Amino acid sequence: MVASPNHRWLALALLSVVQFMIVLDIAIVNVALPSIQVDLGFSQENLQWVISAYALVFGGFLLLGGRTADLIGRRRLFIGGLAVFTIASLVAGLAWNEPSLIGARALQGLGAAIIAPAALSILMTTFIEGKERNIALGVWGAVGGFGAAAGVLLGGVFTDALSWEWIFFLNIPVGIAAIALAPVLLGESRDTSARSFDVPGAVLVTAGLSAAVFGITQANEYGWTSLATIGIFAAALALLAGFVAWEVRAEDPLMSFGIFRIKTVAGANIAGFILGTALFSMFLMLTLYMQQVLGYSAMKTGLAYLAVAGTSIVWAMVAQQLVTRVGVKPVLVSGMSLLTIGLLYFTQVSVGGSYLGDLLPGFLLIAIGMAFSFVSISIAALAGVQAKDAGLASGLINTSQQIGGALGIAVLSAVAIAQSGDASRSGDAVPDALTSGFQAAFWVGVAVAVVGVVAALFLIRTEELETAPAGEPVPVAA
Repeated sequence: MVASPNHRWLALALLSVVQFMIVLDIAIVNVALPSIQVDLGFSQENLQWVISAYALVFGGFLLLGGRTADLIGRRRLFIGGLAVFTIASLVAGLAWNEPSLIGARALQGLGAAIIAPAALSILMTTFIEGKERNIALGVWGAVGGFGAAAGVLLGGVFTDALSWEWIFFLNIPVGIAAIALAPVLLGESRDTSARSFDVPGAVLVTAGLSAAVFGITQANEYGWTSLATIGIFAAALALLAGFVAWEVRAEDPLMSFGIFRIKTVAGANIAGFILGTALFSMFLMLTLYMQQVLGYSAMKTGLAYLAVAGTSIVWAMVAQQLVTRVGVKPVLVSGMSLLTIGLLYFTQVSVGGSYLGDLLPGFLLIAIGMAFSFVSISIAALAGVQAKDAGLASGLINTSQQIGGALGIAVLSAVAIAQSGDASRSGDAVPDALTSGFQAAFWVGVAVAVVGVVAALFLIRTEELETAPAGEPVPVAA
């Protein structure tokens, strides 16, 4: 039985709640790390793996997850990913030592890598391209931006009010409810033209992306110019080059490179990479600044982000209306520009800083920039993509954002540590040295964000967004 058209919006609500949960889990751990370290006896060098294990598997398996959804069924894979993520969240909340939590976080990353592209491709094949799909993708993008800000907010609140375990336990009722509702609200769809599964391509791209993310997350520990780091990046490059060479001659390839003939899709992925690079590293730097320099508690740090999380919802609604009235490109350029200005504002953070003077104006700028960017990138990344490649396109944009986020955290952390070390050796007190490091990191963030503005200006093609072929939606319930 095919559900009524109104049920498509219930399907969107379900997909958006799950997307919120996935994005939330990227950022929610940051504020809780000190409590996790004390309770589970984490060593300082292993503590980063609470974040890195999730990022490594999430970023490495996204492309495979997206294409697999196209081939074996998007709803089927979505439900399977939810089961993996929910079980992993339970194990993470019950973790008893370092290996158990790191392993659970890696399993969460695998579940997220299955869910995220499957959910976005279900959305794409459920709504007709044009105004209706733009509204749906606007909601999706808004949820992504809100989830990123809400993660640091809720991480502080849950850690102080309850305990760090609850940042994982809160996923369990959401996951169970989504598993129950998915067969009722979501229709099944897949690429019926595929004749076989490209196993060599899947192995090469997953290994290559995983190696790249591993190199990025470990570069600060090994040293960016060390033989270990260079060797890891060389291996990643060789694997990805092998993937490209194989895909060009494969009879039924995992990735059709023809998708990049749509310049807007390529531009959206570059902008998404830049957005991830600037945004996730910015939240980490600001969290450390508030806790290490201003002396904020976990609760106070989380509540400080209320200005971003609360206002980004309002601005996402505005962005959703604007993309229909003035177009995707102006909204994206405006969003990336405001994000750049917000980062520029944070370069002046001071040792004796105040919330109203050093943080709030930047938070309000970031809220607008983040909402405008997420909404417009979500639409541009799927512009003109055929329904059979929905999972591939969804996997690509998620991969771009996740690898960008991992790279941004690694690079800006390295800059902050290096600058703080130089300042400390010059005789600066610890708060002054830390602040100097954060300021330097934000300047690098500004430079990265400027690249995003340039990409939005020159790679997003208005004509492609206006002339993209429309497709028929699939049934919402089957």
